[in-house]
Amino acid sequence: MDETAETGEIRGTAQGTAPVPLSVLDLVTVGAGRTATDALRTSVQIARLAESRGFHRYWVAEHHSMPGVASSSPAVILAHLAAHTDRIRLGSGGVMLPNHAPLVIAEQFGTLEAMAPGRVDLGLGRAPGTDGATAAALRRTQRLNEGADDFPEQLAELIRFLDDDFPDGHPYARIHAVPGPVQSTSPGGVQSPHRPPVWLLGSSGFSARLAGSLGLPFAFAHHFSAQNTIPALDLYRDSFRPSAVLDAPYALIGVSALATDDEKEARRQVLAAALNMVRLRTGRPGLVPTPEEAEAYEFSPMEREFIDSWNSNVIHGTADEVRAGLDDLQKRTGADELMITGNAHSGDVRLRSYELIADAYGLPKEQGAQV
Repeated sequence: MDETAETGEIRGTAQGTAPVPLSVLDLVTVGAGRTATDALRTSVQIARLAESRGFHRYWVAEHHSMPGVASSSPAVILAHLAAHTDRIRLGSGGVMLPNHAPLVIAEQFGTLEAMAPGRVDLGLGRAPGTDGATAAALRRTQRLNEGADDFPEQLAELIRFLDDDFPDGHPYARIHAVPGPVQSTSPGGVQSPHRPPVWLLGSSGFSARLAGSLGLPFAFAHHFSAQNTIPALDLYRDSFRPSAVLDAPYALIGVSALATDDEKEARRQVLAAALNMVRLRTGRPGLVPTPEEAEAYEFSPMEREFIDSWNSNVIHGTADEVRAGLDDLQKRTGADELMITGNAHSGDVRLRSYELIADAYGLPKEQGAQV
């Protein structure tokens, strides 16, 4: 593997007046009255807009058994997005490794790498991405802690499949992830110098410490675990050891941000997204409600407290207000990259938000781009 090429694939370049590279995290949200087909069409539109405006990467996240989140199969969605884009990096933010056999993930992302050479990221998490019962169905076991407890071993196995370098005598030494490096050693074989860079994702200190000790890039879920952001980033940087992948730490954070043409509309939109989270957290997952439904909803005092707490971590308002909020967050955390997730009932609102943020930072406009 070309180590310099991989390092270059990890580190992005800030565009316009943005303090760091900007990227997109897509949950493929489905609003009330909309279909998963509608949501996936929106994902293509946002990915093409992001590519044309200089966003660095576009990730999708694995979730299960949530009617309002249509991203249960990241590899399938990424293949779809690869067919509709040309340059932007595509990846998982993330694949929940304990839900899958490492060989399967190596095969899936080797296939994606063959489809979109040099622009695929493999972000990995250790949470189930769902509730306990669904996790049991995914993993076909009731011992749910087992998958998280042996995450470092699963990760090591996956990396060996990606690099095709199990040592002689290992039970998997003659097993190969295809597409993958083994093809270059076959008679007449030629193999791409790239393989998907591995990222570790987290919302606490476990993955931060592991990513640092292995010298891997780290992505922190600030959008739903803001209180842990700075401690986790400090832990990552303190535990970082240079590797063949990185000579210095590189950390991005997921940020919930929504820009609209006026501040009042932003408040309406984030209220609807927050109501969706209330229902999810209380065991009533559903489609993302409309702003009108959210405005008419009678919140209990406990729900209102949750809403206020949740929305305090959502940067929202006009484009200038969102830009100021993103700038402040980057300064406070020292994040090397901001990955923006804009959750709203309407795909048009989400698309407009990324356009407004790009304009606020003066990101380049590709001539003739179609979204």
